[in-house]
Formats: sequence, C-alpha cells, structure tokens
Amino acid sequence: MFRFLIGRLFQGMLVLLALYTITFFLAKAMPGEPFTSEKNVSAETKANIRKLYGLDQPLWKQYFVYPKNIITEGSFGISTSKGRPVGNIILQSFPNSLLLGLCSLAFAIGIGVPIGVLSAVRKNSWVDWTCMAIAMIGICVPSFTIGPLLQIYAAAHIPGLKVAGWGNLQDVLLPAFTLGLVSAAYLARLTRGGILEVLSQDFVRTARAKGVSPTKVILKHTLRGGLLPAVAYLGPAFAALISGSFIVETIFQVPGMGQHFVNAATTRDEFLLLGLSLFFGFLIVVMNLLADLLTGFLDPRVRLAGETE
Repeated sequence: MFRFLIGRLFQGMLVLLALYTITFFLAKAMPGEPFTSEKNVSAETKANIRKLYGLDQPLWKQYFVYPKNIITEGSFGISTSKGRPVGNIILQSFPNSLLLGLCSLAFAIGIGVPIGVLSAVRKNSWVDWTCMAIAMIGICVPSFTIGPLLQIYAAAHIPGLKVAGWGNLQDVLLPAFTLGLVSAAYLARLTRGGILEVLSQDFVRTARAKGVSPTKVILKHTLRGGLLPAVAYLGPAFAALISGSFIVETIFQVPGMGQHFVNAATTRDEFLLLGLSLFFGFLIVVMNLLADLLTGFLDPRVRLAGETE
C-alpha cells in the first residue's frame, strides 16, 4: 500500500507540474497585458506596475518564482484585476463551490447508483430501457437548459425555492440538482455495466445455485465489485463538479470560484488564472488519489497491481 500511495503522489506532482507549465505559457501567449484596460496611464506608470508585480523579469525567472513563492511563502500572488491576494479570493469563494459540489455529488450518487443497479437487475426489460433512456437524456441535455427550466417550473411554484440567490440552505437545492444530473447519468451507466459484469461471474452463479436470495446476491456478492467503475469515476467527477460549475453558478447567482476563473481569463489576470488552475488541479489530483485508494480497498487486485509496478 505504501508503494502504491507513493506512486500515485509522484504521478500527481507530475500532473501539477505539467498543468502549471501549460497554464503559464498559455497565459503569457494571450494578447495584450493585464493593464491594457487601464485608462490614462502613462508608460512610466505601467512600467512601475509591471515591476511591482514582477512582470518585468525575464520569462524564465517568472516561471520559477511563482511556484517558489507558493512553496516557501504559501502565496499565490496578487490579482492584477482585483488588487487582492489570490489566496484570499480562493478562500472566500471555495466554500460555496465546495458546498455546491458536495450536494451535487450527493444528488448524483443518490439518483445514479440506484438507477444503475435497478437497470442491471432488470436487464433488457422495460425498466432497463426506461432507466437508460432517462440516463441518456441526462447526458444529452445541458445544464444551461435544465437550470432555466427548473427556475420557471420549480422555483416559481414551490414555496421556499428561489429563482436565484445564495444565502439560505434551500438555495443550494436547484443548482445542485442541475449540476448533478449529468454525473448521475454517467454513474447510472457505469453502475449498470459494473453490476452486469459481476453478475456474469462464476461465484455469483454458484451463489444463486445454492439458493441465495436475489437481494442477498446483489447486496453481498455483487455490489462491492460492481461499483468499482462508479467509484473510479467519483474522484474526477467531484473535482469537475467544483471546477466546471460556472454556468450553473451564473444561472443561479452562486458566488463560487467559477466566475473568478472566467473573469481571470478575460482580464488576462495571470496570477489569478494560475492560482485557480493549480487549485483546481490539486483538487483533481487529491480526488483521484482518494478514488484510487477506495478502489484498491474494494478490489485488492488493483492495489497489488500498483505495488508491483
């Protein structure tokens, strides 16, 4: 297990390094500069501002200084568009995105896994076809369509729900449901495939031949192995729910991190863009690591394979 964990951590560090390198040079390649929107600013003032932010240094030095400041000082720099530390911006907006992501994941698991299990148990029946049709609709219909429909037909008619806003606990329901539907659809299909694969194994047929009840076959013999594809998907899915929620955050006016990511790209705010990209990348690495560990716990073959690499 120790070698398995070390190997995954090393892979995660390589991923973060590659992400930083790509984001850094893409940010530098964007046209203009962070201060082009400033009006009536002399060239001398712009030069002083660039010096203040360290943007006057050679490109290679800027490349090494930013990660050095993160490691030694824990600083993600100062946002050139907002004039605030990037770390403070992340700390302020991340709890909202985290709450939205957790609720979305809960909706996705609570809807997708039962539908997938039911579909696998009733293979090739009208129940199976209906469940998979619903899952396909969830994959195909985008969130910017589902969100306004929920605002019109749910928030406008159900007491306690608001069309937009953030402040009360019930305000998370509609955006979380909108964001979690796509992941629920994928979970349903992955769960169905995993359960069907395990149901075809010899030990399951043996259990049935011994007279074990269908419910016990599913819960005791099938569910643990059948959920492996879904568990492997949960790590990147959770990170994607947090980092890819800009559209839903915009529709329901949620003050999360998605809005800052897009604004950083449009205003060429290099430090905010780098900080958010690395933070999102760190989340993905951590969640993938947790998913790998959980997969290894459920299936020792995965853990043993990682230790022999």
